[in-house]
Parts: sequence; structure tokens; C-alpha cells
Amino acid sequence: MASVTIISHYRLPLFMKPQFTILNKPNAQFLPMPISRFTETKPKMVVVSATGDAQKSKKRYPREAKGFVDEMRLAAMKLHTREQAKEGESKETVGLPMGEWEPTLEGYLKFLVDSRLVYDTMEKIMDKATFSEYAELKNTGLERTKGLTKDLEWFKLQGHAIPQPSSLGVSYAQYMEELSRKDPQALICHFYTRYFGHAAGGRLMGTKVAKTILNNQELEFYKWDGDLSQLLQNVREKLNRVAETWTEEEKNHCLDETEKSFKFSGDIMRLILS
Repeated sequence: MASVTIISHYRLPLFMKPQFTILNKPNAQFLPMPISRFTETKPKMVVVSATGDAQKSKKRYPREAKGFVDEMRLAAMKLHTREQAKEGESKETVGLPMGEWEPTLEGYLKFLVDSRLVYDTMEKIMDKATFSEYAELKNTGLERTKGLTKDLEWFKLQGHAIPQPSSLGVSYAQYMEELSRKDPQALICHFYTRYFGHAAGGRLMGTKVAKTILNNQELEFYKWDGDLSQLLQNVREKLNRVAETWTEEEKNHCLDETEKSFKFSGDIMRLILS
């Protein structure tokens, strides 16, 4: 992202076709990216009556038979343009295609440092399990903090100075901490965007950066213990079970957070080009 455009889930039914070819061409594309004219949406209390207007408000997102994870995917798809995805509704194209990126090592280190802070924050929240939803999502095999720590140690051994987290990473971590205490539905949206987005477009982005500035060095950030597709399927099932206990308003509130999760992710991704 310069603004950044991220490529998607490998072999998973996510977003759009990639704009360049790396390894095997994935079926779809997941683009957690900043949206222009972004405005913050604060949670609202919703009073539901039997009127037609209330019913219409409840169903502002379509309920899908495949489960709530697919609804989160569709909500994210709508933030893209029609050129990026057939479900896209955004009127503007934001950011450079990945093929036009010019990543810098300094910027990439900033991105890795901020990413470690964000993942470490998320994973500690799941471990503490303030809400039952969090207990379901601990030790899933998708965790990234250990891998990122090893990568930053490797860079240090190569003689590179490791920066402190930027204000972007700190702000995102603080925001997730705030959500964790009072708003599990919104936090689950960020969980989905971070882990599923990284397992998709994040991997392809990492391949491109490695080829461009790291002499094809493969980082631990892009490795998982076990079969990734099975890990993702296991978490998909957990997320669907979690959402089964939510009201329609809680589900809509989770989906409403999609734009903000893209904004935070996109801001940190842009560091790669700094």
C-alpha cells in the first residue's frame, strides 16, 4: 500500500484475482486497505420492534447459509471497487497495484515491528479470555508473534537496527485493548481481518518483498506449523460457532467494524513503502 493493495487467501474463496503472478495464482484476493473518506462509527444501542423499518435495519447485511465468516468476507469485499472484485462497491481505487511497489528495508522493518506489537496484543487478549469468544480463539495455530520475534532477531544479527513501534502500531494496539474490555464483536472483526488477510494476501506480499529486497529470504512470519488450509478451516468453524450466540444487532455491529479494521491494517502496510 502506498496506499497498499494486498493479495489474498491462497486457494480460499476470498476476494479478487491478483494483479501479478507469484508462485501459483490464487483463486481470489483479500485486500485489507485504507479507505478514503474514512469516518469512525461508534457503537449504537439498537431498539428492535416488530415494525418493517426495524426489520430492515436488522438485516442491512445479508445472512448467509455458509456461516458468519462468509458474511465477514462479503462485508470486506464491498470495500473494493468493481475492478478489484465483482462484489466491490467502492467508487474509488485506492493505492498502487502490488506490481508497482518499491518496498524499502527500513520501511519493511517498521512494518514487521508494528505487526509484532499488534499480533502480540491480540494474542495476549485471547489468552486472558475476558469474554468467552476469546477463549475459543486462543492457540489456533495462526499466531504470528513468535515468528515475527525470530525474524527481527535475524535482522538484528545481519546488522540492522530494529526500530521502536511507530505511533500507528501503538494506536492500533491500544484500540484493540480498548475493544477487548467492552466490545468482543468488534474485536472479532479485527481478528478475522488480521489472520485471514495475512494468510492470504500477506503471504504473497511477503514473497514479493523477499524477492525485491531480501534476496528471497523466507521469513518465519510467513510459515505455519501444520497445514495452513486446515488451520484456517478450524478457525473458520470456531468463528462461526461464536457468532451463533450473537443477536442480529451484534452480528451487524461486528460487520460494521470492517472498514476500521481495513484502515488500521492499511496504515501499517503503508510503512513498507516508507
